[in-house]
Amino acid sequence: MQSAYPGINNIIFDFGGVILDIDPQLTINELKKIGIEDASLFMSRDFQEQVMNKFERGILTPEGFRHKVRQLAATDVCDQEIDDAWNALLLDIPKERIAVIEQVKQNYQIFLLSNSNEIHYELYLRDLQLRFGYREFDQLFHKAYFSFDLHLSKPNPEIFEFVLHQHRLVPSETLFIDDTLEHIEAARKLGLRTYHLVKPVRIRDLFAEGWLKEDLPIV
Repeated sequence: MQSAYPGINNIIFDFGGVILDIDPQLTINELKKIGIEDASLFMSRDFQEQVMNKFERGILTPEGFRHKVRQLAATDVCDQEIDDAWNALLLDIPKERIAVIEQVKQNYQIFLLSNSNEIHYELYLRDLQLRFGYREFDQLFHKAYFSFDLHLSKPNPEIFEFVLHQHRLVPSETLFIDDTLEHIEAARKLGLRTYHLVKPVRIRDLFAEGWLKEDLPIV
């Protein structure tokens, strides 16, 4: 695969919604099945700010997260029930996307930068190992970064600056691909080239032979 984007030497990929398919409604459905009737609580701004953001930054441990879920739900569900419901939103990594990443790696430095948490991480790492034979994400990418490990999360500019400085990346030579506009805007302010990935476009389309690259809004 030849370089699709002249002037771009590095690509930073988001994970959920870009490489991994997700469906948050599946988690809502599973929470209701285990007796949490008002599952909308877990989509609220308070939950995102007080629980989810802390969990994704590694400030809240899996044990602490489960405790918060029990408090909100006012029900005594077990750890495994919580984990299974929480992981329900994770679908799978299509084989074709692994193939695209492997091809792209031949021409670019590639990185993974994901807002994630330990419960999700354990599941899709196992999927990566069993289905694709990679021991860790650092083998698939030149380097993979997860928010819970860095104690930083998107859209905080510090997480982008960390990756840029760690690898001496030039922002204008670095393409950031994410499905969340807020993250895209944060990266753009730091001078990165960006692509906001919105369905039905998939990453295979960004690098497919014959794709009209000039029609893609890389900014």
